[in-house]
Amino acid sequence: MLNDSADNNKDTSASFGPANSGRFFYHSTRLFKHHIPTEYFLLGVLEFFFLVASYYMGVSLRFSSDVLNLQMGNYLWPALIFAAVMQMSLIAFGAYQRQAEHSTSMLAARIGASMMLGMLLLSLTFYLLPMFFLGRGAFALAVFVSFIVIMAVRLVFRRISSHYDLRLRMLVLGAGETSKLVKNAESAGELAGVNVVFYMPMSGDSGAENTISLVKTPGALVKYAAEQQIDVIVLAMDERRKELPVHDLLDCKMGGVEVLDLLTFFERHTSKIRLDIMQPSWLFLSEGFEVNNFRRMWKRMFDLTCVLLLLPVVLPIAAISAIAVLAESRGRGDVIYRQTRVSENGRHFQIYKFRSMVTEAEKDGVARWAAKNDTRITRVGGLLRKFRFDELPQLFNVLRGDMSFVGPRPERPEFVVKLSEKIPYYNERHRVKPGLSGWAQIRYPYGASEEDGLEKLQYDLYYVKNCSILLDMLVLLQTAEVVLLGKGAQ
Repeated sequence: MLNDSADNNKDTSASFGPANSGRFFYHSTRLFKHHIPTEYFLLGVLEFFFLVASYYMGVSLRFSSDVLNLQMGNYLWPALIFAAVMQMSLIAFGAYQRQAEHSTSMLAARIGASMMLGMLLLSLTFYLLPMFFLGRGAFALAVFVSFIVIMAVRLVFRRISSHYDLRLRMLVLGAGETSKLVKNAESAGELAGVNVVFYMPMSGDSGAENTISLVKTPGALVKYAAEQQIDVIVLAMDERRKELPVHDLLDCKMGGVEVLDLLTFFERHTSKIRLDIMQPSWLFLSEGFEVNNFRRMWKRMFDLTCVLLLLPVVLPIAAISAIAVLAESRGRGDVIYRQTRVSENGRHFQIYKFRSMVTEAEKDGVARWAAKNDTRITRVGGLLRKFRFDELPQLFNVLRGDMSFVGPRPERPEFVVKLSEKIPYYNERHRVKPGLSGWAQIRYPYGASEEDGLEKLQYDLYYVKNCSILLDMLVLLQTAEVVLLGKGAQ
């Protein structure tokens, strides 16, 4: 490690300039306030064109023609629809998230499941838009070719990732108590795609008073960042007022290295807002937390469009669910369960669900969290909860405007009172309408305690801060995986 014995008058101009030249590829890409790993963004663009080519290849194989001589205009729109639906299916099964694939068979299973979902969605699309229907043979061949091509692309991408280490290279400025938050997140697996190169001790860090800090030597931090190809420097000192290397940090930033405070780093790379390190002023000084009439308009249009598109598919399932509930209870009790929940700005409303518990689940009048293996849940109710079919009547709440398709989970007033007393900023989640699904629901298991309420609030605040149509679509697509695999159901 460099020490502070170097000449303080040493010329450091040679250290200025691009500290991470050639590593722009490793930064995240921001789309509609949401950060996406750049390598996966580029991979998605590449795979979209491969999916279009796979469609043309399927046509060529089916009709025994040269793919290069096919009239592009005749098949362009069907090819684009095919590629878009297939890519949405890949997103739904988390194919563009940083996660460890333990084996090639698991990768093949994930892509195969995506293709199956894509086939179902395309079948519905062709039913609604028959002019784009290609024929069963050509369609099946296009899907088969897509599977082969995407698998090949992913195997090459995995090889490149392992060889070149595509993870973000990070330097943590601080090695005291505050930096332990990064270490804990790293050990918990929350920082996939991040390579913490070094924790730089600072004189203000607790337990680090006698350590020699690199930043005491002017220009040394810039040189170190260049040598180690650092992409981002995160400020995690216990005391910022002691020897903060302002000029060196500015040199690093001007050279292409991002400099982030700890809260912004966690927001970007864990997709939640850490309440334990948040200052009240950050809420209104940071970007986001914006609500305007245009946002309300597109949000409402998005909700109504989703409901109308889903009704033809949902109505038969809802009818079967209602009959099952009625049959299990032998005609006793209501099929639809009503319960008071909290909506936008603290307004109360009646939520509608298929009854999944016994009729006197809370006969003593005490509100209780649903728990794992809850004895109050009926056999039919357990099945409905597993696939979220019990929440289908909430489409009526969306039509009425009580709820949105995407938003924080609507809680009962009794729980809201308790949680708002113990968790700071809890009521900030009511700045937007609650949703059928939400960022917290897909990122964290079912919450059944006050501790879970705190963890889910951090995801809810991220959604409230960064709400956009892209994030809503991302939530809906990933909800498909939650529903199909029954994740987090209780």
